[in-house]
Amino acid sequence: MADQKVNLDDFKVQTAKHPNMGSAPLRPHTEQSKDRLSKRLSTESNGTSEGGAGSSTPVEVTALEESFRRFAIHGDTRATGKDMHGKNWSKLCKDCGVIDGKNITLTDVDIVFSKVKKKSCRTITYDEFKVALGELARKKYKEKPGEEAETEVFQLIEGKAPVIAGVTRAVASPTVSRLTDPTKFTGSHKERFDNTGRGKGKAGRVDMVDTSGYVSGYKHRGSYEKKVNKPTDGKPM
Repeated sequence: MADQKVNLDDFKVQTAKHPNMGSAPLRPHTEQSKDRLSKRLSTESNGTSEGGAGSSTPVEVTALEESFRRFAIHGDTRATGKDMHGKNWSKLCKDCGVIDGKNITLTDVDIVFSKVKKKSCRTITYDEFKVALGELARKKYKEKPGEEAETEVFQLIEGKAPVIAGVTRAVASPTVSRLTDPTKFTGSHKERFDNTGRGKGKAGRVDMVDTSGYVSGYKHRGSYEKKVNKPTDGKPM
């Protein structure tokens, strides 16, 4: 009874300090956790963080930037897509038709890449990538204004992805063909294959002793066994 009285007195003291505490119902802990989770997800989807400043809308990736990322990570599992090597830059210009062999060549692409990149870097960023495309656009479309030429080049790249070539075929060489053709083998190597070029296995590597009792090269081998073991066709013994 004494403990209950002490707890009642403490409740009265807390109620006096916080008069509105009893008016609002307490929410379960699970509902509070759900609210915090939904709030965090909503802020992340809007590009902001809880308690920090940021944009109220998510950043949209343009078709040109998406193509830049696809070519930037091509062939490199450790690439992040934020910068691009010279090899992938050349592949982009080739696959997207920027290189035409007349106004724009592979040499022009390499020169522009070295021009826009920083001296201490081996890659270019997306902003430097657009500058490089502007350089190529003014050379590719000399008869058009600068902005219009850049738009034409951007349209060549937007929505494109790296072209994956087929499997490289082996080149037939006379030397290789001679070394892999068993009909042209001589000596002990010739004995390891039959007339069709199929390997004989152990018989082609080890001298097998013939214990059948027949002379080597005898054509009617096994005919005696067939004659002796021939069925009698129901004749009486």
